Amino acid sequence: MENPSNPENRSGPEHNKSTGKISGRSQDYMKYSGMAIQMGAIILIGAWAGKKLDARFETETPWFTVGLSLFSIFAALYVALKDLFNKSK
Repeated sequence: MENPSNPENRSGPEHNKSTGKISGRSQDYMKYSGMAIQMGAIILIGAWAGKKLDARFETETPWFTVGLSLFSIFAALYVALKDLFNKSK
């Protein structure tokens, strides 16, 4: 009897042994999770840079943090939507 947990016995749509390519839903999961990680990294870098600038210029109100955080949110959305629409064509 074959062991279904053995990767060599898998014959589903997730992995094609003959071509070595991943297909189906796994590819979609990887694409969207990569997009989410990219968006998170852009936002975190923007917030971090804003905090550093606020500390450097010793501002009373964290305007650099607010401004760069908002800018990085819009930049992350732009990059994600651009990738989404270019890859779907």
